[in-house]
Amino acid sequence: MVIALGFEGSANKLGVGIIKDGVVLSNPRKTFITPPGEGFMPKETAQHHRENVLEVLKLALDQAKISTADIDVVCYTKGPGMGAPLATVAIVARTVAQLWNKPLLGVNHCIGHIEMGRLITGAKNPTVLYVSGGNTQIIAYARKRYRIFGETIDIAIGNCLDRFARVLKISNDPSPGYNIEQLSKKGSKYVPLPYCVKGMDVSFSGILSYLEERTDSLLKQGFSPEDMCFSLQETIFAMLVETTERALAHCNSSEVLIVGGVGCNLRLQEMMGDMCKERGAKLFATDERFCIDNGVMIAHAGYEMFKSGVRMEWKDSFVTQRFRTDEVETTWRDD
Repeated sequence: MVIALGFEGSANKLGVGIIKDGVVLSNPRKTFITPPGEGFMPKETAQHHRENVLEVLKLALDQAKISTADIDVVCYTKGPGMGAPLATVAIVARTVAQLWNKPLLGVNHCIGHIEMGRLITGAKNPTVLYVSGGNTQIIAYARKRYRIFGETIDIAIGNCLDRFARVLKISNDPSPGYNIEQLSKKGSKYVPLPYCVKGMDVSFSGILSYLEERTDSLLKQGFSPEDMCFSLQETIFAMLVETTERALAHCNSSEVLIVGGVGCNLRLQEMMGDMCKERGAKLFATDERFCIDNGVMIAHAGYEMFKSGVRMEWKDSFVTQRFRTDEVETTWRDD
């Protein structure tokens, strides 16, 4: 029996989660929300995490009904992410690991999403579409690594949605992407947008610039904000379905798993589900509890690492804003 505690703070979500042999004991989360039209900056986000991390930690321990003595390993997000928020949460993880005399493990944020998705959905060896505010990757497992088959060559899909939400002054509560999804359900007129697939990679910055420059003129032409949200979603999701389908065929896979914050989007799940049906594959996705950044995904990935014998020296307990998914050897998988 292993109980792992996980800290997540790579962006504007602060989470602390506790897992016991694949059973989620607690997973509280607190989100830093900025006013409409504004993004979140590293300094202010780090300050939010500093002010709230001990409260969220206490809540996680209370909900799990365990004491600090029961914890076997303390895990934290090593990267990728925003430097200041990552460092803030890592300092807390290092401190409690030393105070409680527990081993410490740094976890790759992307691996956390993948392993949590596999645990919750039961997917065995899926082709993974990882879509979030900071990352967009198409991933499949091969020879002890999660290999990246395709990715964004500029900004992430979540960043594209967030920045367009700022153009329209859409609320950031609970998240800009969620609010764009709700608006898009009322849109019906399609705005023709650039479609940027380059081999297995995708590009979103040109689509964003195209819309940013034309928002005012589109409004004058009779296109509503709802129409623009609808058009943006349909276009960028179609790009992701195309590249994921290509990876699915290349890997001869029968499963697709969507992870990351944008993975909660029901329209993306619907479009991917249609593609999977046509190919005789099965789609796996989770809801906002486990799609959106959370502490228990870090705890679970750390738990898998710890059980497979991975240990980390104190000198390695730093953070890095750039930490590739395929840098991590998946010692816990032998298929």
